Amino acid sequence: MKQRRGVFALVVLVVLASSIALLAQKKDDKKQDEAQKKEIQNIVKIVDDLTAGQPAPNDLSLAWLREDVLKAQGNKEYVPFTISIDPSKLAGGNVAFYWRVVSKAAAAPAVEPAAGQKKDDKKDKDKDKEKDKAKKPDYAYEDISFVPLAAGQNPMRISRSFTVPAGTYDVYLVAKEPTPDKPPKNAPAPKTSAIRQTVTVPDFWNNEFATSSVIIAQRIDPLAAPLTPQQQADRPYALGQMEILPTFDTRFTKKAELSTFMLIYNPKVDKDNKPDVSIEYNFYQKQSGAPEKFFNKTNPQNLNAQTLPPQFDLAAGHQLQSGQAVPLASFPEGDYRLEIKVTDKIANKTLTREISFTVSPA
Repeated sequence: MKQRRGVFALVVLVVLASSIALLAQKKDDKKQDEAQKKEIQNIVKIVDDLTAGQPAPNDLSLAWLREDVLKAQGNKEYVPFTISIDPSKLAGGNVAFYWRVVSKAAAAPAVEPAAGQKKDDKKDKDKDKEKDKAKKPDYAYEDISFVPLAAGQNPMRISRSFTVPAGTYDVYLVAKEPTPDKPPKNAPAPKTSAIRQTVTVPDFWNNEFATSSVIIAQRIDPLAAPLTPQQQADRPYALGQMEILPTFDTRFTKKAELSTFMLIYNPKVDKDNKPDVSIEYNFYQKQSGAPEKFFNKTNPQNLNAQTLPPQFDLAAGHQLQSGQAVPLASFPEGDYRLEIKVTDKIANKTLTREISFTVSPA
């Protein structure tokens, strides 16, 4: 099978820092628009009610499309995600989009004194103070954006991100129509959507051989320079000096190509501090009522001392990355499974990642 593009540039320092949520700063910013401050207060209450088990509206058809997980700095992981809303249900202007990330790990229960054990009043008071502190919200991440409506895009997609340690989290999301300063008498309440999505974030800091999510891309664009913090917040799939535009539909025409991207973490290295990793891309065609059959494959990608730049150094933050852009013109219409085998030859370990997709008529 002919590949139009092989391995992407390998010496890329992907700086995905431990992002700090800006919501508290926004609440206290004296220059912050008063209307936006009020929106923040209203939205936080909506999420508080949702976490307390109260039903929430979904006027805007808010839906979670996907998340991806990549390694960040400081023993954390970077999670860009995308949601969709129906903009036809909004009058125009901006939509407020809020997300709160809460760990599902249960807090350790308080230890009560054994029967007959004497209590220390001062210690008990100190413990009570600590309990009160523990009751205060302690979210893994929290932020808000005021997003302009995208003309002609229905559904409208919004991508944002959060940075957290490995674990399982509930992500609470709210999209809300702005509340008018002086709403007309008997005006309906602003349209609002609130949902919860559970996300499991793997640990890429445990020195175990692993890969990031496999991202299916519409295209990958070079960036002349890294983005500003605000641009990065709005465009979370910008990584260093490239930006991935993910696709959310795995149905392709024969005129299209299947383009993938992933990062490879924690391979073992040789005496020259170089990894030796092989990546195989194998395509299988699914058949109704019968086992799938092998269809084709690309040439293996080898990332080692012979193929990597001499200055490549994992310890310096360089990333091993792999990607293919495979034209689908030769694929008969139907359903397929792409199996990606990633082998660390030094450690003698193999990982498998899979993607299902469909080829439809042109």
